[in-house]
Amino acid sequence: MTDTIFRNVRVLDGSGQAPFAGEVRVSNGKIQSIGNGGYRPYQGDAEVIDGRGCTLMPGLVEAHGHMTFTDVERPEQLGDIPPEEHVLLSLGNAKKMLDQGFTSVNSAAAGKERLDVVLRDAIDAGRFPGPRSLAASPELTVTSGLGDEHLPHIERHSFALICDGPAEFQKTARRMVKYGVDTLKINPSGDEFVPHARANETVMSEAEIAAVCEVGRQRGKRVAAHARSAESVKLCVKHGVEVIYHATLSDDEALAALESARNWVFVAPTLGITHTTLYEASGWGITTEAATAMGLKAELDTAIRNMKELQQRGVRVLPGGDYGFAWNPIGTNARDLHHFVRYLDFTPMQAIEAATRLGGEIMMRGNELGQVKEGYIADLLLVDGDPLADISILTDASKLKVIMKGGEFHKRSEEFIPYYSGFGAYGARESALGA
Repeated sequence: MTDTIFRNVRVLDGSGQAPFAGEVRVSNGKIQSIGNGGYRPYQGDAEVIDGRGCTLMPGLVEAHGHMTFTDVERPEQLGDIPPEEHVLLSLGNAKKMLDQGFTSVNSAAAGKERLDVVLRDAIDAGRFPGPRSLAASPELTVTSGLGDEHLPHIERHSFALICDGPAEFQKTARRMVKYGVDTLKINPSGDEFVPHARANETVMSEAEIAAVCEVGRQRGKRVAAHARSAESVKLCVKHGVEVIYHATLSDDEALAALESARNWVFVAPTLGITHTTLYEASGWGITTEAATAMGLKAELDTAIRNMKELQQRGVRVLPGGDYGFAWNPIGTNARDLHHFVRYLDFTPMQAIEAATRLGGEIMMRGNELGQVKEGYIADLLLVDGDPLADISILTDASKLKVIMKGGEFHKRSEEFIPYYSGFGAYGARESALGA
């Protein structure tokens, strides 16, 4: 693999430190060195890219990804898609996410039992373009819980596997381990979309939660939870659930529990789906008035207060907005960084750090992923503009001039085709450009 040198770039390294002018050398898929941009006669074969003052930053990490959700209007539509077509649609979603600068995805649930695993392995093998990912099971839920789409006269499926009682949850979790998932996903709380299981209701028993967590501990798998109610959050912390999605209706005890677990727990509130359902779903029959009547405005207001509090208490709060539904489609995931700035009072730097450095941590690779740092995996974005001045730049794929994953180019705009490749010192053209 030919080395790549990014020169004349503004390095935003994901650590939270101020950007600096410099150059970055990539070798064998890793960041080999970071310099101050001065002239140095590098030895060896290298492609040199003049960054023209653009921002070089880590690739984005989606903390709550659904690459196998296909922008459906209703959950049961995921069950209606034949497996063969579902694979193809998911591969398209994976490419779309990489096109948007997401080089890693932590899956929050698969649309079918083995779908995440197949997608992860095909991308890792280099057969298809897409982010690296951690594969999840479908959502393990109870009868009448979020994801139970069965009717008395119709056998329907969605993104959930229905279990009742600790033994069923344990057996299903073990089957997911057999299929090769990284994460076991459970639904201990309801959701405002579900009339018979609202967001403030805890629908799984403590024994059922404990059964899945026991399988996770025994088999080295992580457990993630859809936990909106305060009680579900507390039970998740108690039994060692490492990734807690939503946590929107946490009470004082739940906030304290999350704070006590801040060294090992992650929280992703998924503001994206709530925002779009409230304000952008009228085309699908959900007006702002209807969404407010569902309770979504009240939940968003509570979530904002709670996430600000968790951020102050040092809990890792990450962007990731449940993208993959018709009014919250795949490919708009970077909007969540803007939501963090708009709603949670994160600075743009804090939002970027949450989507890069903390993203590396939720991917369980915090010592090698999510920063522009020597020895780290070369997942890099060359951005035309300053995302610290305007975080919304990251939602515009046209501003992503270079997308590199693991040291290989996924995208390279024509104006950034390397101008020199060869041995020894930089060539005459470089000198003419003012090296």
